[in-house]
This record gives sequence, C-alpha cells and structure tokens, in this order.
Amino acid sequence: MPVLEAGLLAATTIIIRTMIFHMSVRCNPILRKTNLAVWRAWRSWKLGQHPCTVHSSSGPGPLDKSEEQSSVSTEKPPHTPVMLKEVLHYLDVQPGQVVLDMTFGGGGHTKAILNTVPEITLLALDRDPTAISLAEQLAKEHFGRVKPLLSRFSELEALMSNVNIKPGSIDAVLLDAGCSSMQMDQAERGFSLSKDGPLDMRMDGERYPDMPCAADVVNTLDQQALASILLAYGEERQARKIASAIVEARRVSPITRTQQLASVVAGSFPAAVIYARKDRLNRPTHVATKTFQALRVFVNDELNELIAGLRAAQAALRPGGRLCVITFHSLEDRLVKHFLQGDDLSNVDHFSSRNRTTRKEKKDGGSDYWLPLRRKVITPEKDDVKENPRGRSAKLRAVLRR
Repeated sequence: MPVLEAGLLAATTIIIRTMIFHMSVRCNPILRKTNLAVWRAWRSWKLGQHPCTVHSSSGPGPLDKSEEQSSVSTEKPPHTPVMLKEVLHYLDVQPGQVVLDMTFGGGGHTKAILNTVPEITLLALDRDPTAISLAEQLAKEHFGRVKPLLSRFSELEALMSNVNIKPGSIDAVLLDAGCSSMQMDQAERGFSLSKDGPLDMRMDGERYPDMPCAADVVNTLDQQALASILLAYGEERQARKIASAIVEARRVSPITRTQQLASVVAGSFPAAVIYARKDRLNRPTHVATKTFQALRVFVNDELNELIAGLRAAQAALRPGGRLCVITFHSLEDRLVKHFLQGDDLSNVDHFSSRNRTTRKEKKDGGSDYWLPLRRKVITPEKDDVKENPRGRSAKLRAVLRR
C-alpha cells in the first residue's frame, strides 16, 4: 500500500477535496470549520518543513495467485444482500428492461435480480476493481446480459455516454450506499477495525495511486482538522479527545495499521468504556467504530459521491422508472431524503436533522421528479437482522421517476 511517500502531494490533495466539498455545502458551519482547520494544518506542515513520517506498513503483502482467485470467486456471494426481498418488490423488474446496479459490490442483489428475471440487460457499476472482477465473471455466465462498468458515481454520466446509453433509458436503478461486506471482510483493504491490516480504506483500490489513504489523513492533519472530520463524518461526540490521542500517538510512531488506530482510540477512554456503546441490536460496539466511519467517508468523499449518484440516477431513469436507495447511517439517509423531496442540496445542512426548507411538498409526499412508492422509510424485518446483523441499520427509500 502506498503510504504518503510525498507528504506535500497527499496533504494538497486532502485540502483540495475538502475545499470542493465545502463549495457544495457552503452553508454548513461544521464543514467550513473543517476547511479552515485543514488549511492551518497544511500551513503548519509547510512552514515547519516536516519530513515525511509515514512509512510503508508491515503486514500482508500482495495476494498470491490462489488468494486473488479465491477473493473474486463467484461460487458463493461474499455477503448476504441487505433487504433483498424489499428491493426485488419495489424495483419490480420486468423482462426486457434495462437495470442499473450502481453498487455491484459482491453481486448479491444483481444475482438475485438475474435469477428472478433473466431476460434483462443489467449494468453492473462499481468503483472497486475487485468488485468489477466479480462482475466480469458474472458477465461470462450471463453472456450479453451483464455489462460491468468501473466508475465512481461522479464519473457515471460521462461513462454512460461513452457506451451509448442515453439519458432517460434506464428502467430501474439500485443504489446501495456505503462500504460493501466484501471490502469489510478483506483485512488488506483496511476498512475493519476488527481485522488487522494496513490503514488504507480507499474504495478505488490502486486506481488512483496519488489518492490519500486513511493513514495519510491521521498522520498529516493537525488536531483541530482531525476533530472536525470525526465530528462531521462520524458524528463522534468525543472527537476532540480522540483527535488529541491520535496526535500524541503519532509523535511516537506513525499510525499505519487498523488495529493500531483502534488501540489508540481505545486508549483515550477508560477500559470500562471501550465496549460501553451499543448498536441497534443492543450489542457492544467498539469505541473506535465512528472514527473508522468518519475516516472512510472522508477518504472516499462518500457524501459528494452520493449526491452525484442520486443526480446520475435521476438523469438515467425514464419516466415511470424505479429507484431504490439503501443507506446505513444518518448522514447518508438525510441526503437521500432531502434529494427525493426536491430540496436544493447545496443549501441544506446535511449534518443537521432539523432542516427547514421553503419547499412546497406535493400532496402525494413527493417532488417534481419523484413519487414515493411508500411514504415511510423501509427498515429490515427482525428475522432479516438476525440472519444478517450488518444490515441492522439499513434504510430503504423507494421512489418512481415522474
């Protein structure tokens, strides 16, 4: 994993990404504060002429041939698709239709759709090259039916134009936001705090070698910038305490491993508090969970990408086409909710649940572009959560394109 061989380049890239995000949500005081903090960190780094302190991490190296093949095997889905029954119901795919899966991941939803209605054309999109390897194998099994597309949401409209897919020609779209189970299960990707691996978290893998990874962020930005990121993207109430612990720890040694970071975060709390937090199943969760979420969202620019994905889906769907969006935390769900209600996302504080807009809601609860297929958000049934605990926080919103 390339880790900050050029501190100048990584820090500059981090700043640019943060500034772009600020321009899209200008009214958000938390993000504005993040922007200033990052600039201060960069100015301090430059004036101090600090040498690069992050080195290539030890640990798992490149996969050998057998491991690589097993990691992209299509014999068994790497994860259980979330809310599969509900997705199939609300997408209501019919023979002859064109379906876009914007987050192919391990292919669970895609395979179920193909098994239910094989006589369709399915566009399998993902930004992760490993996921596209799975999609390519699936395309061989369903010759002419599956078309793998390696792309971020923000690149989708240009890509679809290049492959001669016209706007308004898609019948159904599925967008399953966030990190896939396949990514979480691979220690070398650095997403999971329960598996030791390099502190990477880049969903694009090695597609963009100069893109900063999570290790670059925790070892480059100053305490205020880190705290702002943890608060904004992880909704972490103890952001300042955790950021302080990170800065102190990296003075001794660069933080380059997932469990190293988890230990640093845990070390800033009393031992009795480390697993005091509970998830929605009332199970203990590690105190570093929100820190990992915040870094992942920041590194991958997930909220901006989600906005781009929603806009791309709106442009791609024909009138009467269906959209299902699955989210896993409140930041994502608020964005989706406001978008489907017709709010101008550049003027909405995505980090507050108390948004007030001047939008006039239609009698059917929709907007100029969307008609809800169900007024209330859809959550997993108890039996589904027991079978697939990772989907416990999932929320599904299903709409019809006007």
